[in-house]
Amino acid sequence: MIRPALVLAALLALGACRSEPEAPDLSLPGYDPHLVENAKAACEKREGRWGKGGKAGFVCYEDTPDAGRSCSAADDCSGLCLARSRTCAPVKPIFGCTEVLTSLGQASTLCID
Repeated sequence: MIRPALVLAALLALGACRSEPEAPDLSLPGYDPHLVENAKAACEKREGRWGKGGKAGFVCYEDTPDAGRSCSAADDCSGLCLARSRTCAPVKPIFGCTEVLTSLGQASTLCID
């Protein structure tokens, strides 16, 4: 008569011999698991500030070189030309709804999420 312990030991030994199948590559083409860390490092290298912003979650805030300078149209600024003060915005990007001047110098509401 075969002893149950002997059968169990034989099955365990056979199970240990079989190799595990290689896990399939489930990543998407172009996927970078370090994308956020790399973006933050690049932001800080440009002397930007990494922080929460909009629906994107995190964004690089950068000071504009013409902050506070007088403007009469969007093309006068590296960032936005603020309609209320007619000055260049101090930082980019700006989230929420903001009155800006267009490239034609017309006031318009710009909303960025």
